[in-house]
Amino acid sequence: MKIQETDAVPGAYVITPHKHLDPRGDFFESLRTDLISEAVGRPFTVRQVNYSVSKRNTLRGLHGVLIPPGQAKYVTCVRGAFRDIAVDLRVGSPTFGRYTSNLLTAENGVAVHITEGLGHGFLALTDDTCISYALSTVHVPGTQFEIDPLDPDLDLPWGFTEPPLLSEKDARAPSLEQARARGMLPRWPETFPEDAEHLAPAAPG
Repeated sequence: MKIQETDAVPGAYVITPHKHLDPRGDFFESLRTDLISEAVGRPFTVRQVNYSVSKRNTLRGLHGVLIPPGQAKYVTCVRGAFRDIAVDLRVGSPTFGRYTSNLLTAENGVAVHITEGLGHGFLALTDDTCISYALSTVHVPGTQFEIDPLDPDLDLPWGFTEPPLLSEKDARAPSLEQARARGMLPRWPETFPEDAEHLAPAAPG
């Protein structure tokens, strides 16, 4: 597999598989934690795997996890297609507020690895879109937070042509600036940490 860090957002990686084709179909490796760990420079250990199934034009996100505990994600498309967007939410980062956008489909097999401190969301492009998330930490109640995915200051390129289907929580989520002012966001350290536990929550204001 080809693992490439995005230019727009350090810590977001696009993984393109090498497919083996024959008359029966194809085969490819979807996740190699050893290769991901080597690429990101610290261990990526899967602690939990989630799936979501969404109708076309469903927008889930932007979602983040407080640090600590932090959470890295490895996102793949099991069925259908979706527009995947990761946003740098790390206060003080040189790319704070910037995003990377990628198309993930069951056919292309492309995956995205999102390191701790980044926000994540997606727009389902087909009915019955199924997404898999391999997570570095288990769910800890009270540590997840949301950012308005339609924040005009972020101006994310979702590409929908009609109002998307949002959860109530996502629809009333604060803007990026409001979240920063409330001290909800992680902070970019002076040097990028070897391990996410060195990150700390940003101070209010």
